[in-house]
Amino acid sequence: MAGAARRRDGHIAQERMLEEAMAAIAENGLATLTMSALAERLGTSGGHILYYFGSKDLLLLEALRWSEAALTQERHALLARRLTAERKLDLFLELYLPRGPRDARWMLWIELWARTPSNESLRRAQEEMDQGWQDDLEALLAKGVARSRFAPMDVPACASELLALLDGLSTRVVLGQRGTDRDRALSVARSATQRLIVRAER
Repeated sequence: MAGAARRRDGHIAQERMLEEAMAAIAENGLATLTMSALAERLGTSGGHILYYFGSKDLLLLEALRWSEAALTQERHALLARRLTAERKLDLFLELYLPRGPRDARWMLWIELWARTPSNESLRRAQEEMDQGWQDDLEALLAKGVARSRFAPMDVPACASELLALLDGLSTRVVLGQRGTDRDRALSVARSATQRLIVRAER
């Protein structure tokens, strides 16, 4: 029982660190997040954080995985709702795009993309998380076609193209580029989706 209690405490401690890391990134940006700064926010030592994560790179990766896990639950809940395929697709767009230029999850994604060419473990982690979005979008589109809500399409290709578009729009939002706030990005995404995912004729 004592060992189990320690494992539970350790799991809670890790979640607290990840939660605080995401909050710090949202408040001050990724560049200012250091192990010592995070330790100060948590009232602990940098060594204590390293005990759980080993390095800043691993901390950032686990923070992203933690954030993505919550979104995965939201996606699955969305797919299970009794809504039309068109409505589900629109809500999928809203879920995918960043909330604004200080969206911590998207700041982590951009950082991960920059590091993956030279880091095989990061590349595999990125592909795994990307595949979850791809699989769920394919399922949504395939169901829409099967129910005659969408016209026949190459589902994997359309899903990949739409996700690539959303990645580009999301990057522009996070970088704070002029004229590309969340509302504008969502409007562009909806317009492009209507051209890419054609509604079935009734």
